[in-house]
Amino acid sequence: MGMALTAEQQQEIDAARAAEGRTLRPTVPALEAMLFHAVPVLDHGFVRVIDYMGDDAAIVQAARVSYGRGTRAANEDKGLIRYLMRHRHSTPFEMCEIKFHVKLPIFVARQWIRHRTANVNEYSARYSILDREFYIPAPEHLAAQSAMNRQGRGDVLQGEEAARVLDLLREDATRNYDHYIEMLNEDEGGQPADPGRQGLARELARMNLTLNAYTQWYWKTDLHNLFHFLSLRADAHAQYEIRVYAEAMMTMAEAWVPIAAGAFRDYRLGAVTLSAQMLAILRRMLAGEAVEQAGSGLSKREWRELMETLGRGE
Repeated sequence: MGMALTAEQQQEIDAARAAEGRTLRPTVPALEAMLFHAVPVLDHGFVRVIDYMGDDAAIVQAARVSYGRGTRAANEDKGLIRYLMRHRHSTPFEMCEIKFHVKLPIFVARQWIRHRTANVNEYSARYSILDREFYIPAPEHLAAQSAMNRQGRGDVLQGEEAARVLDLLREDATRNYDHYIEMLNEDEGGQPADPGRQGLARELARMNLTLNAYTQWYWKTDLHNLFHFLSLRADAHAQYEIRVYAEAMMTMAEAWVPIAAGAFRDYRLGAVTLSAQMLAILRRMLAGEAVEQAGSGLSKREWRELMETLGRGE
């Protein structure tokens, strides 16, 4: 694991955590304890919570449209939140919001930005110079293309083949970054490194960087859309490099809204959805009928997915 933060950046975080303010709005002690802290992800990345609004009680308050925090028993509130999650009543969950600061490889950011339900502000390489940091996979995550799934990975690469791929990744990223700096012709203070020539504009020089270079952004969303993001990206089938960010964010969500996060784990993240045809087949099986794929009305792929769901996969 590389250093995700410089000493100066850590000092900024410590200063932010040292400043306290009084408020009448609800706060969550477990999330307050995490506030601003950078949780390392991948080799140079991190995710941290910058701000939030609302808690489990805010979901209940919105669902009941009550004037205050409510005085119902805790088990009633938990039951209501679980009912809302179970029946996909999403609006009350939209009353809670959270803002993250994320440092991530550019290729992960391009996948992440597909979730168009957040407010995003990304670090601008038009105005600033990107750091010499690139994501290089750990050997255990260096996998071949899956033969079964165009979006998936197969067996982990071994020996000389793995070593060669890692060398290529490092070589390309390092060479391109060296050329990026050469084209900029700037030192750390923004002055010309070689006063005898002009540097290329930052907005043009950045085009030469590889997709494993790191970028950063602020990402703000409501709890409903955060859960949608996590349902796809914290799933075991998600790409590893985005999944580790989602898993860190799931831990933060569990500190923030433990009841809602528990309901999400039960009814969304750990649940499955059966089509009408799949449900009909399951009912036939429960009635003792021997059902085969050929007469099921399902494609081979759908049949395989159903059998895997039922624990009958090969």
